Amino acid sequence: MEATGKLTNVQLELLKLFQYNLPDAQLNDIKEILAKYFAKLASDEMDKLWDENNWNESTIESWKSEHLRKK
Repeated sequence: MEATGKLTNVQLELLKLFQYNLPDAQLNDIKEILAKYFAKLASDEMDKLWDENNWNESTIESWKSEHLRKK
């Protein structure tokens, strides 16, 4: 994904939808659909990283004790 100074393709598409005055219930449904979509993308990407890097439970445990701040 890339941020631009102009409206993105998704913003333009959503603007088409928002020309209508939707009831709050429908607006909440749309928000939920979008949230689930982007959560799935993030989860899928994490699964991909997990597989590519051969991470496991011990990897997660080792991350708990890492100190990444610079002195």
